Amino acid sequence: MSRSATSFRPSPPERDTVVYGALVLNTELLMILFYPGFWRTTLNGLFNIFLAFVWINVGVWALLRTDPPDAPRRQRRTALGIAVGYFALIAVAGGLVSVGDLFIDVPLPESGPRIAWLIPGWGPAVTYVGDLVRVALLPYRVIGYLALSYLVYATVLDATGSAVSGALGLLSCVSCTWPVLASLATGLLGSSSAVALSVMNWSYTLSTVVFLVTVALLYWRPFAR
Repeated sequence: MSRSATSFRPSPPERDTVVYGALVLNTELLMILFYPGFWRTTLNGLFNIFLAFVWINVGVWALLRTDPPDAPRRQRRTALGIAVGYFALIAVAGGLVSVGDLFIDVPLPESGPRIAWLIPGWGPAVTYVGDLVRVALLPYRVIGYLALSYLVYATVLDATGSAVSGALGLLSCVSCTWPVLASLATGLLGSSSAVALSVMNWSYTLSTVVFLVTVALLYWRPFAR
């Protein structure tokens, strides 16, 4: 069995992993408790914070635990190009980068760079509004998309039968495609239908579920066995 096939197998957590994991979770809990608007945060806001930290923790775990296999330089360049293109695609699809004021009818206020102090996990977000481009770097999305792209890089080096997971990764942006899904649902079933409401209310939950499934497939890759 090849080295790359064994490097993606799950293993029992080591003592240091448990200690560092507990430290990270405690730090995140303190960040939430000391967030200035914590006591005014709604249950829905707390749930969104929870989902954001799921993305961050799983993304960081995947980045630290993934060991790309050795490969010739040409193959590494090809895999890197695919991973960069993949990140660019999901960054645009996920709203990290979008067209600027020049291409929309109503200019947005506060042009230029700024820091948006959003709820933990969503902020602090680095944003930029310009004539040609708008950027909104939410921490949980940046880390999650970087993790997916790095896993795609490792997977391309290790296997060629990974198109299914790559395509599934694009669906991790349910949160940005839900308006289309909602439009289809309302057009077919009516604006008050349970399906339409579910698409809108559970968009970030669906995004998180698909993100977790994609990370699992790209990390352990049962399809490559």
